Amino acid sequence: MESGGDAGRERRLYGPSDSKVSPRFSGIRTYARLPHVTEHLDGVDVAIVGIPFDTGGTYRVGARFGPEHIRSASALMRPFHSGSGVAIFDRLSVVDYGDLPVVPGYIEESQRRIAAGLVEVLRFGVIPIDLGGDHSIALPELRALAEVHGKVGLIQLDSHSDTSEAYFDQPYTHGTPFYHAVKEGLVEPSRSIQVGLRGPVYSDRDYAIPREMGMEVITGVEAHELGMAAVAERIKKRVGDSKVFFSFDIDFIDPAYAPATGTPEIGGFTTWEAQSLVRRLAGLNYVAFDVVEVIPAYDVADNTSFVAANIVYEFLALLARAR
Repeated sequence: MESGGDAGRERRLYGPSDSKVSPRFSGIRTYARLPHVTEHLDGVDVAIVGIPFDTGGTYRVGARFGPEHIRSASALMRPFHSGSGVAIFDRLSVVDYGDLPVVPGYIEESQRRIAAGLVEVLRFGVIPIDLGGDHSIALPELRALAEVHGKVGLIQLDSHSDTSEAYFDQPYTHGTPFYHAVKEGLVEPSRSIQVGLRGPVYSDRDYAIPREMGMEVITGVEAHELGMAAVAERIKKRVGDSKVFFSFDIDFIDPAYAPATGTPEIGGFTTWEAQSLVRRLAGLNYVAFDVVEVIPAYDVADNTSFVAANIVYEFLALLARAR
C-alpha cells in the first residue's frame, strides 16, 4: 500500500502476479493476472471490466464469451511496454473488476444493469477498460459516462458506423448504439470520429448518416491511403482536449488476423497498423475504453482473443505514458 495520487486518496498500487514466481498458466483467469478487486477502489487508476452481453448481435453471436477468452489470452502480457518504454504497472494501479451483471435475451434490462454497474466504477475516478460483448454495450457505457462526466468525444475504430436507427423495427442492436448515443446527447459529435468503415453496405447513406449527425468519418480506403500517422493527427485534432471514450471494434482488424468476430469485413488493418495508430494517440483525455465483438467460437488458435488482449495492453500504455 502506498500514499500518493490525489490529495486525500489512499493509493493501493495493484499490479499483476510475478510470472517468474507463479507460472502464467496457473491461477484464476483475470486480465494480465491482475488481482480481482470489486471494493475499495479508492486510489485505483484503471479497472478491467467484463461486459458479457451479445443479444444485440444481428449475424454471428457468442461475444458473451469474449471477456473470458481475452482474459485467458492476456496471460502473456508482461509489465514493460517495449513499444513506448513504459513500465505500466509501476505507473498505474490496475485491477480486474470482474464482469457486470447482464440478462441474456433482454437488452434494455441489460443496458440498465450495465450502466448502473459502470457508474459505481466511474464514481471512484477509475478509468474502465471494458471487454465486450457485442457493440450494443456502447450505449449503456456512454449513459454511465454521461452521468459522471457529461457529454464526451468518441474515437471509434470499426468497420461499421453503428449509426442505424433500428434493425428489424427494434431500436437496440449492435448496429445502432451511436445513433442513439448522439440522439440522447451522450456524445459530442463535433469531437467524435469514426475510422475504418468499409465493406458492403445497405446504401450510399451508410457513411452519410454519421457525417450528417456531425461526426467525422475516415473510411477504410481513406485510412489506408493516408497512413496511420496522418490518421492519428486527424483523430487528435478532432477530439482536442475533450473527455474521450475510445471504442475499438475488433473487426477494425482484417479477418486474416482477427477472424472471430460478428461481422467480418476484408480489406482491414494489420495488427501492426492498429498498434501504430493507437500508440500515436497518447496525451488525450481518456475517460473510458472498450474492445468489443470477439466471438471465440470462430477463432483460430485464439488469435482474435490475443489481438484483443494486446489492444487492451496498448490502452494501458497510453494511460501509463500520461503519468
